[in-house]
This record gives sequence, C-alpha cells and structure tokens, in this order.
Amino acid sequence: MSFVLAIDQGTTSSRAMVFRGDISIAATAQQEFPQHFPASGWVEHEPEDIWTSTIAVCREALKKANLLPKDIAAIGITNQRETTVVWDRATGKAVHRAIVWQDRRTADICARLKAEGHEPLISQKTGLIIDPYFSGTKVAWILDQVPGARARADRGELLFGTVDCYLLWRLTGGKVHATDATNASRTLLFNIHSGEWDDELLKVLRVPRSMLPEVKDSSSRFGESLPELFGGAIAISGIAGDQQAATIGQACFAPGMIKSTYGTGCFALLNTGAAPVASKNKLLTTIAYQLDGKRTYALEGSIFVAGSAVQWLRDGLHIIKQASETGPLADQSDSTQSVYLVPAFVGMGAPYWNPRVRGALFGLTRNTGPAELAHAALESVCYQTFDLWAAMRADWPGSATADIVLRVDGGMTASDWTMQRLADLLNAPVDRPMIQETTALGAAYLAGLEAGVYPEPSKFADHWRLERRFKPNMSQATRERKLAGWARAVKGVLASDEGEG
Repeated sequence: MSFVLAIDQGTTSSRAMVFRGDISIAATAQQEFPQHFPASGWVEHEPEDIWTSTIAVCREALKKANLLPKDIAAIGITNQRETTVVWDRATGKAVHRAIVWQDRRTADICARLKAEGHEPLISQKTGLIIDPYFSGTKVAWILDQVPGARARADRGELLFGTVDCYLLWRLTGGKVHATDATNASRTLLFNIHSGEWDDELLKVLRVPRSMLPEVKDSSSRFGESLPELFGGAIAISGIAGDQQAATIGQACFAPGMIKSTYGTGCFALLNTGAAPVASKNKLLTTIAYQLDGKRTYALEGSIFVAGSAVQWLRDGLHIIKQASETGPLADQSDSTQSVYLVPAFVGMGAPYWNPRVRGALFGLTRNTGPAELAHAALESVCYQTFDLWAAMRADWPGSATADIVLRVDGGMTASDWTMQRLADLLNAPVDRPMIQETTALGAAYLAGLEAGVYPEPSKFADHWRLERRFKPNMSQATRERKLAGWARAVKGVLASDEGEG
C-alpha cells in the first residue's frame, strides 16, 4: 500500500489526486460545483454539493489509477479554510448552506465586537483580527438567523465544522467529529497558545462548546471511511487547511522559509518555528502545522487580487484572450513609462486591511496601451508581495540573519516574466518547484506520514525538487525607484478612502 489519496476541496471545485510513494502523481480528477450569491457580499455553497462532488472525484481518481481501496494506505484532506457548516448531529443534514470564507455578511457583528473592545483579547488569543473572513461570526449568524437553531445548539443537537470536519464526519458515517489544529486556528474560537478551544472566546462569540470538534494533530489517525463509499474502508490520516497544506507541500519546515501561492489572490506564509510571533504590521499569526503534539507557527499575509488582475485584463478590458499572453505582452512595454496599477478591486488586504478603497492606475500617458497595462498588472502582484515580505521581515526577529528564499506555486507562477520581476523587486531568489500541486501534496504527505508511506519532515524535504530558480538582476537604483513609485501609488489609493459613507 504505497498510494495515498488526497482530497483537495476548494472554493470552486473539488479535486482528488492519487500520489505514489515517491510523491509522483498517479491520477487526478476534478469537478466544479455551483456558487450561490443570495445577496450583495454573500457567498454560499450547498454542503451536499461539496459532499457529492468530493465522493465523485475520489471514485474517478481511483478508477483512473486502476486502484482498489486495499491499495490506498490513507486519505488526506485539505480544504478551503474558514468556510462554515452547521449540521444536525442525528441526521447529518445542514441547517443552512455553508457560508464561504469570502462572505461579508457578518460585518455588523464584527463592528459590534470591535466597538465593545474585544479585538485586543481576540487577537492575543487567536493571532487573528476581527473580520467576517473567519468562521466564528459565521456560526453565530447561523445560530441567530435560522429559526430554532440557537435553542437546538444549546441542547447539543447541532454540530459546527469547517469543510474538512464536515467531510470527515460524512466519510466516517458520523462516527468522528474532529478537525486539525490548522483549521481550528482560523475560527476565532481557538487559543493558538494553549492549543484548545477557549471558553472566553466562545462566550464573546456566543458559540456553545458542545458544537465543536475535537482538535488533533495535522497528521494523525482521524478515523476510516465507510466501506460502502469506495468498496472498502480507507484510513483518514491527515488534515490541513489549504494554505498550510501548501506550506507543507513546499517542504517549508525550517523557520525563515516562505511560500507564496498565486491563485485568484495570493497567500504568503513564513514559518516562524515553535514560537508564535505577534505582528505589528497587520499580518496574521497562525498555526502552520501540528505534529506529535508540537505546534509550528507562521506569519500569514493575504493579497486579495493576484490572478484576478490578469482575469480583469482578459474579461474586463479584453486586451488578452488567455492569461499566458500577459508575460510576452508585458515584455513589449515601453520602458520609459512608469505605470502603476493598485488592484484594490475589493479593497486592500495585508498589510493595509482597508476594505473601503478601490483600485487605481497611476502614471498614464498618451502612449500607454495594452502592453503597459499588462506590465502594470503583473508587476502589481510583485509589489504587493514585496509589501508582505517587508512586513514579515519587520515582524520576524530571525529575518536579519536569514538567507530568505521564496518558494512559489499556483497558476501565475507559470509566467517566467512575473517570477523574474518578483525576484528583482524582492532582491531575493524565487524558487519554482517541479510539482505545482503543492496543496494536494501537503495533504497527501500528512496522511502518508501517519501511514508510514512518507518519511519524517527533514527526509521528505529531500524529495522537494526545483524546476527553476529566478535570481535578481535588477540594479539597486532601478529597484528603489520602482518601489518608491509603488509606495506613492498605494498612498494615493489609501488617501481616497471616503470612510463608511
């Protein structure tokens, strides 16, 4: 049994991948599922769609790999983080659609919690800020808005979980209600220092303790799947939230290692080791993974717009037909122009956290055309990464002496132009791995570690293979000029904030 099945349950699709013992990929299957937008700023998923698509892709991947359940050593799960499901303990039926991490409906609850002065306590215990992004206020909203839900929860009839937890419960036929430390650390309910659900936080957010799952190591024996699902029981041995799973898949096990994932948005995580680092620059402190009862922490920065800036060029401006055209187009741009795009289409994430501002273009001339706009869009992702990078280096005491290398993954990393510009602006090497499916690989590794298929982290890190290293070759004067121009552009956008209005 040297195969591991990884479930990668994402925001727009569910995917399953079968990995061999040497971490090569034996088979993959993917299926999109519907998104629901019942009101402005609201995003929901039907939990049954999440479940049925997950089972379908698992069966398809096993069939493609020509494998039986007895050939699979373990299942690992990685998931869209913070998305919230509340369901009936007896029937498994959800009492409301899943509220997705992107959903902003709990902004009023968050504003009230801040006004009541709870943010310092919540930040100190959870490493997070008060924001609708996280699960805690979503649970409270469901309990308050679904008729009878709060009374049922108080009687112990309802369960809460993030998507990993819900899938585990369904896979085991309701026998196991558990999650891992990485997903728990994204709820606003979990004390990342003690590694436990926190009664004070539960009281502030009004969430009954009886709803909560058991919190386990990211690599541990969670349970086993019902035999009828795949034709035989399979052990479930690994769970991590998607960004943490990508950190593991990138083998960022040593303090000072950073991975950055470029999808629709961008998420960067810096491993800070056994000690949590409280950010002075509006980054999040989170659990990177927990193995053998020991927590490893990370600083995390989120950029809302990365790949979606390229989608805007394609679907909004119609200056490209496909994303792959952007790099060659940017390469043709006029080097005498300094055009800056601040892509605050939905506000700005870390390290600014201003949801009210909107995007802007600076430095336009009569000669500005598609090539300069493509250049500005790709460069905006690099500049935003620089801002995260600078905040992380300011927050983390070890940064002064560490030789920091950025490991990258996600769709945008296919652009050599963007990766070279990223290395130039960071003035640091950028490493692109052979295996781009780092999120699924991280889930597979956690499961395979517990099952004995994969070795301990230091040995697994030896399996990581470099596809290409991008080295900086921009002059210091050019870099400083460009970064100063970006800083002025950001300042201009932040100055345009008109308040809540």
